[in-house]
Amino acid sequence: MLVLDIANSTARANPAKGRFRRVMYDLLDEAMRASGIADQHHDPPIDRGDGALVLFHPADQVPKTLLLSRLLPALEHLLTEHNEHHPEQAFQLRAAAHAGEVHYDRWGPYGDDLDLVCRLLDAPALKRVLASAAEPMALVVSDHLYRSIVRHGYADIDGGRFTPLVNVDVAGTAHTGWVPATRAAPRPLSVAGGTQTAGDRPS
Repeated sequence: MLVLDIANSTARANPAKGRFRRVMYDLLDEAMRASGIADQHHDPPIDRGDGALVLFHPADQVPKTLLLSRLLPALEHLLTEHNEHHPEQAFQLRAAAHAGEVHYDRWGPYGDDLDLVCRLLDAPALKRVLASAAEPMALVVSDHLYRSIVRHGYADIDGGRFTPLVNVDVAGTAHTGWVPATRAAPRPLSVAGGTQTAGDRPS
């Protein structure tokens, strides 16, 4: 499962939010196609207002390594290109990835694992990482994904880049999130609606 959030969305007017939402979904669709992930490999993305939740089908259809080694790098690359070509519409994303059990009723998916990935995404530590990063996207992966995939270096994933920077609580249980190293932003970032220093930008 993958959940995305557009940083600083609450500081923008509704027309700008709509533009960023369209771009986010376009880039997500393009990244999935580039990674070989077709519509039948995942549920339709679930809108979160300023983000999206994507639930992928079992690992025999979409290996967890594909999410980390192809989809997320493709999404970050496409977002980087978008920001370079359209600086007036530049924005950043937070992303959280996890694998676990999902339950469904007539209103949609639910369960502890969904609670966890959303808590990881909204963790203040991840927001601080993005605020100080030169990259347009900050990623956190769950401890389960780290221990089962990342630390083993499958699909050339560099597990040495990940550190346990995020700590969250779900139903009284502590969970760790692992974040890959980012480059520090060398100068104020130009974002739509004005120029702010990375450390001053709310999430």
